Amino acid sequence: MILGLLIGFVGPVFSVAVYRFVPPPITFLMVQRLFEGQGLRREWRSIDTMSPNLVRSVIAAEDANFCSHHGFDLEAIRKAMAHNEQSSRVRGGSTISQQTAKNVFLWPDRSYVRKGLEAYFTVLIEVMWGKRRIMEVYLNSIEFGPGIYGAEAAAKANFGRSADDLTSQQAARLAAVLPSPLRYKADRPGPYVRRRAGRIQAAAGTVRRDGLAACVLG
Repeated sequence: MILGLLIGFVGPVFSVAVYRFVPPPITFLMVQRLFEGQGLRREWRSIDTMSPNLVRSVIAAEDANFCSHHGFDLEAIRKAMAHNEQSSRVRGGSTISQQTAKNVFLWPDRSYVRKGLEAYFTVLIEVMWGKRRIMEVYLNSIEFGPGIYGAEAAAKANFGRSADDLTSQQAARLAAVLPSPLRYKADRPGPYVRRRAGRIQAAAGTVRRDGLAACVLG
């Protein structure tokens, strides 16, 4: 019993400590997609060599308070719960930190066990990694399309360029597909993605003006 508790506590701490310096390997989601026949395209890229446009766009789209919260955005959670009580379209309240913890360390699931582990890993990466590393791992691990993971693979697959060359419009389109990357396309956007990308591009301007990405971009 005690040994199991020690392993359950020390194991996550050790893995988070290692991934502070080493790029995380293949994730549970990537394995699942491989079994679904989607392939795997991923190229690790340092946050220093990614376009600031992409950082600002994902903050604008996914987590406007990324630099000010400590892993959990209670106001976003409250708004999501209120929205979900009145609408059939479910809105999530997960931060980029929570999404990173889920994507890198855990399996795709909605159980309470996984949510509890997600919270634990979120606290660990906030304490042991810091915001800049969290964003770097997030942008290198997130699913952008069938078999496409990370900003570099997504930039090349959709626009034929590296992640450091993304324009503000291209970055906004990539951020716009994140809620449903298997459904939407950044290179051939439909009306929904075009509208959403336009809103994200405008919001990314606010992120830049108000310094909401300062914890990543300095």
